[in-house]
Amino acid sequence: MHRNKLSFLFLNIGHFLDHFFMLIFATAAALALTKEWSISYAELIPYATPGFIAFGVCAIPAGWLADKWSREGMMVIFFIGIGLSSVLTGMASTPVQIALGLTLIGVFAAIYHPVGLAMVVQGRVKTGVPLAINGIFGNMGVACAALLTGLMIDTAGWRSAFIISGAVAIGFGVVYWWFVRSGSLSVTKTIAKHSNVAAAPTGATRSAPFSMAMLFRVFGIIFFTTAIGGLIFQSTTFALPKVFAERLSDFAFSATTVGWYTFIVFSVAAFAQLVIGFLVDNYSVRIVFASVAILQALFFAIMVQLEGIAAFFVALAFMLVVFGQIPINDVLVGRMARSEWRSRAYAARYVVTFSVMASAVPLIAWLHNTWGFSALFVVLAIAAMLIFFAALMLPDFDEAEGLVS
Repeated sequence: MHRNKLSFLFLNIGHFLDHFFMLIFATAAALALTKEWSISYAELIPYATPGFIAFGVCAIPAGWLADKWSREGMMVIFFIGIGLSSVLTGMASTPVQIALGLTLIGVFAAIYHPVGLAMVVQGRVKTGVPLAINGIFGNMGVACAALLTGLMIDTAGWRSAFIISGAVAIGFGVVYWWFVRSGSLSVTKTIAKHSNVAAAPTGATRSAPFSMAMLFRVFGIIFFTTAIGGLIFQSTTFALPKVFAERLSDFAFSATTVGWYTFIVFSVAAFAQLVIGFLVDNYSVRIVFASVAILQALFFAIMVQLEGIAAFFVALAFMLVVFGQIPINDVLVGRMARSEWRSRAYAARYVVTFSVMASAVPLIAWLHNTWGFSALFVVLAIAAMLIFFAALMLPDFDEAEGLVS
């Protein structure tokens, strides 16, 4: 039991670091690099696009390797690889070099979601709350990326955010490797497969007798809402530091203060996942999903022309429901996918998420350069309405038996 708790803690730390590293550049670009390299925000942020493409595309081979070789071994590679990549990125001196570094970060960051989430749900009957706790750590990584990068820009420069963070991740990788090697955790395919089968009798890990038509229906909804949700998540988390720099100009007058406001919003909103995790474990997933989506659309519409302190509170409101949506699709995948190919199922879900997320960066640049952030919030409100209509098409689930009612 003690080792299981420690393993869960490492998985949570991994989720924190995964999102932290993917958003260091968002704050650095908005608050430092545009000045240092004399390049506009709209011109600079597309250099992050290859990294987000790698974040999505590389999830498939990562999930395959985890299922065929070792999930724990892939997590060791994740910690050390993302740390080394971040250190290299911190040494970049041109936009092209930083794009290459961010791409390498994306390659290793792609490991976490198909591998880590499969480990989180393994052997559990109710997966909503564990996924929500894990999601809180991921969202705190989003929050701390803005805060810590802002602090380091003002004190030690943007390079320190990449280099120091990379060293920390390498340290965790070494400790996790020792943890795996010194204990009873599996590092071979045979042992991993045995542990999966042993856990199979309980709800989340057994194969429910869904019809093929029902599987296609639910996974079609999962992938559609995943794509649109990825666009919303990436647009809000990537752009929020710049949104606050523009719309809270009377309050956010330095990189540190922008980082603090962004941190407050992201860190408070992160705990919405715990509420949503409880709700999807105990109530209709369809109703919870649809409610979250319609609230997103409402708050995005309100945000279109908003400035000042009101914009801060509405941003907090829409981030609550943006972060709250995250565990819903993960719960659905955990219920529908057999344990032995669950890493690949999560990989497919996240390759959709992060491939669309990559398109969000040039979209933000184009909309901001042409119409400003007002147009972005209109687009996001429409996207949330599409999720709402898709969620209404979900079947009802009998939580106790894992069957469609």
